[in-house]
Amino acid sequence: MNMKTDIILCGVGGQGILSIATVIGEAAMNENLYIKQAEVHGMSQRGGDVQSNLRISSQPIASDLIPKGGADVIISMEPMEALRYLPYLHADGWIITSSVPFVNIPNYPAIEDINKALDALPHVIRIDIEQLAKDAGVPRSANIILLGAAQRALGIDYEKLEAAIRRVFGRKGEAVVEANIKALAVGRAAQ
Repeated sequence: MNMKTDIILCGVGGQGILSIATVIGEAAMNENLYIKQAEVHGMSQRGGDVQSNLRISSQPIASDLIPKGGADVIISMEPMEALRYLPYLHADGWIITSSVPFVNIPNYPAIEDINKALDALPHVIRIDIEQLAKDAGVPRSANIILLGAAQRALGIDYEKLEAAIRRVFGRKGEAVVEANIKALAVGRAAQ
């Protein structure tokens, strides 16, 4: 069976976009899938906008860049950033985003306008990942909550993501692994 998923990951520097990409990539490689990741664009220091293209396929992948209208999933740590990459989203694609703005620019649009634009799209999951992370006692794992919420849209088995988290975070110790496993479960429950 051929499978292909093109993912745009976006947000603001310091929010853990690269950790999401690493876990998805690890899960895909463990499935013997091809994977290409475009370099992160923007400034990955805290506060700058960050974006990465992640392409997963059962067939070899020619380019690491996702064409306009080609993304199956946008995973965004920040709602305005999700809209920034809307031209890249397939008409039937999914947006999984944090509902809470990270206001890092002076002319940040009104959240009502952002929500109105998101409401007009067919497949949007919008959750307050920071609040869920605090409530679950895993305040540093909001990004993995977002990954858990994106799991079905990604088409990667939940258990494969869980195993990838164990491998990716294993060297940081059992407490970090368990916090991220818990965060993944919180996200899955919120989708």
